[in-house]
Formats: sequence, structure tokens, C-alpha cells
Amino acid sequence: MSDVSDVSDLSDVSGVSETVGTEAGTARITWHRAPGARLVLAVSHGAGGGVEARDLQALARVLPGHEVTVALVEQPWRVAGKKVAPAPRTLDAGWRGLWPALTGPGLPVVAGGRSAGARVACRTATELGAYAVLALSFPLHPPGRPEKSRADELLGAGVPTLVVQGGNDPFGRPEEFPKGPHRLVEVPYGDHGFAVPKRAPITQDQALETITDAVAQWTASLT
Repeated sequence: MSDVSDVSDLSDVSGVSETVGTEAGTARITWHRAPGARLVLAVSHGAGGGVEARDLQALARVLPGHEVTVALVEQPWRVAGKKVAPAPRTLDAGWRGLWPALTGPGLPVVAGGRSAGARVACRTATELGAYAVLALSFPLHPPGRPEKSRADELLGAGVPTLVVQGGNDPFGRPEEFPKGPHRLVEVPYGDHGFAVPKRAPITQDQALETITDAVAQWTASLT
């Protein structure tokens, strides 16, 4: 069951939050609606932050202008104010529980997330009937531990997948990714949070434009 405050119809508003009960606790969805939307892009955060992440906020600002409604998803542990993410199975349970709310508008849903959220999207995509997967800063392996690969999760998504990866991401640089059915876009000089050094020949705004342009073009190719 969901609970939306102060509005009776979500079809024409943006930035409105909806709470959704799941087996893992209460999750929250903040909707950024697109006029004449073709798709819903549902994106969740990683294990070390929330939906205030620069890439998620940039997508919420830009994608509605490309006929894509963006749903920023906060997992129950974040809504509850906890500092540490739970086990993967609990993250998956939270995502499964809020999926019906994401499909409510009746549009195809692209499952997405950054870091741990990207892993959740990949693991559950086929089961939930996701239209595609957007993996932002996919944590291919723990820093310094390339032998602990999580490539099987990415390669097993089973739907069209776009990976957007920082060129200096310690959790997996673009050149470390295996070949597969996914598309990969590099954000030059970006770290795991897509931050670029001040000395880099591109600005932070340009790095974010690389992300939003790539996702806008990719989502346009899906329909």
C-alpha cells in the first residue's frame, strides 16, 4: 500500500514523494513526471548514500524533458535513517515490494540504480519484467580485489543494459568490464561518484552532461 501526501492525482506533478510498504520496511519514491512520458526510469541509490547523489539528481532534472518519467527510489533502510545497507537479499526484497508502484503508471519501467542499486536492478530485472537496466557505477569488484568479480550479475540481467562508469572508478574501470550484451559509456576521469578532479580537462558539469546525454540517447533507442 502506498501513501501520498497533499495530492490526489500524481499525473501532472513532479517532486512528489510516495511511501510504499515492503517486506523490508517502508520505501519512498519521489516522482519527476514527464509530459507525454514513454518510459519510467526507476533509479535507486548505493550503499553509501541516497538519492541526493549528483548523477541521480541530474537524471531527475534532465530526463523528463526527453519524455522519461524519473522515479528516485529510497530503499527502506535509508528511509529508516540507518547508516549501513542490509544484505543483498534484503535490498532485493525492498525493490520487489515497491515494483508494483513503479509499474502503476502503465508504462514500461527501466530498472536502474547506482552501485549497490545497480546490482539490485540487474539481479531482479528478468524476474520483475523490467524493460531494461541502467547500471550507474556498477561495482564490478571491491577496490583492489579484481578477483572478486560480480560480472555474473551484470551479464545475467537478461534485458538491454546500459552501464555508465567513471574512468577512474576503483570498483571497476571501463576497460576491466567483460564483453557482453550491455552497452558501456565512460565518464572520463570520474570516480565511483562521478566526481572529476579539479585538474581534469573536463568540468563536473560536463561529466554530468556525459551521463544525461548517454541515458537520454539510450532510452530514446528503447522505444
